[in-house]
Amino acid sequence: MNIQNAPYPSQSITEVRDYLGKEPARVQGTTQPDAGSFKAVLQKVQNEQHPLRFSRHATNRLQTRGIEMNEEMIERLQNAKTQAKEKGINESLILMDDMAFIVNVKNNTVVTAMGREENESSIFTNIDGAVIA
Repeated sequence: MNIQNAPYPSQSITEVRDYLGKEPARVQGTTQPDAGSFKAVLQKVQNEQHPLRFSRHATNRLQTRGIEMNEEMIERLQNAKTQAKEKGINESLILMDDMAFIVNVKNNTVVTAMGREENESSIFTNIDGAVIA
């Protein structure tokens, strides 16, 4: 339903629900978070608008160290970055499988990457939080 002379298109709840494709889950009259929840949809949109980038240094490290990233790994890294952001972390160490990534959370940028064998000392500096993905 469109309101006449409105500066923006409006839709009924039914039209929005049909567009989203499903009815929200209800327990005792409250909406429970699910994959279609506002938070999940907002997070997905933010991730699409601000995808995780790899700095030139990180890209070189991945190539020289023979680390290959697939879509699933990038998604896990993105989700870990989002968790770090939610906790207020600015420079995060993200540990994933046998790899370590330093991520500038504010800029959505992977600063460096390494495999376990490259970091024998297990010392990471200039981070203010860590996420295990």
